[in-house]
Amino acid sequence: MDKQQLRDAYKLYWLENGKPPVSVYAFCKMVSLPEPAFYDLYSSLEAVEKDIWLGIFEDTISQLQGDEIYRNYSAREKLLTFYFMWVQKLKADRSYILLQQEKFRFPVLHQGQLETFKKAFYKYVEDLVKEGYQTSEIKERKYISDQYVHGFWVQALFVLRYWINDSSERFEMTDAAIEKAVHLSFQLIAANTLDSLFDFGKFMFTGK
Repeated sequence: MDKQQLRDAYKLYWLENGKPPVSVYAFCKMVSLPEPAFYDLYSSLEAVEKDIWLGIFEDTISQLQGDEIYRNYSAREKLLTFYFMWVQKLKADRSYILLQQEKFRFPVLHQGQLETFKKAFYKYVEDLVKEGYQTSEIKERKYISDQYVHGFWVQALFVLRYWINDSSERFEMTDAAIEKAVHLSFQLIAANTLDSLFDFGKFMFTGK
């Protein structure tokens, strides 16, 4: 059994039992896998869950990076396309994710299984932000620019939670929410909008 097969078996356990295995031993017994063979692949059940989320992200990025049209997009267009593709990938595991939806309340309180996905997402967004600086699509600001990636992570969690709760046909409302969220975020980090707010705040403070 390779990692992908083990991850699929883990998701199947959730789907058939509505809860995670109580131990590695119980899981291995169910899938007829010697326990030492499990530890050759993963250190714990939590590591399997983390890899499921990372795998969805990596599949999304791999498909996007193989598309020449995507590679020529602006930073905003790339992020928008990422979310659309990511949601499409998530659909394949929707039943598994819905069984765990209490973990993904907004604001998220239990992000443990998203940890490795979060690190990979941060790296992806950091590269997008750098592209945005070069094209003047994003304004580099002292003390604030480093916080952009944190804002995009919150945005990703918002998209995830919105999709989990979406009951519209073909998840059309999620698509609309993604467009509005990405449009707003790039308005805020572009030149003029946020700068105007800072200038106004500075004016009011100085005036006093």
